[in-house]
Amino acid sequence: MMKAKIYIPNKSAMQSGTGKTDKWILEYETKNPTSNPLMGWESSSDTRTELKLEFSSKELAINYAKKKKIDFELIEPKKRKVVKKSYADNFLN
Repeated sequence: MMKAKIYIPNKSAMQSGTGKTDKWILEYETKNPTSNPLMGWESSSDTRTELKLEFSSKELAINYAKKKKIDFELIEPKKRKVVKKSYADNFLN
């Protein structure tokens, strides 16, 4: 049976905005990974591991997985605590 994980990707450390963090991703897990003896890379003959499906909501991703009979793991996003700062705060303390 196919296994997949459903999650929202984290924002890149190289950006301060939250762009591209509103889509849910369904990503298949690698079956029987093998190590390439020449380069040492991990590889697999399963091409579904290269596939990432984007959904606009969590419910759509879950419904797709259930419809296609994909065993999935749902990873809920953690909420960030945003502290609003002002440049003037450096001089007021």
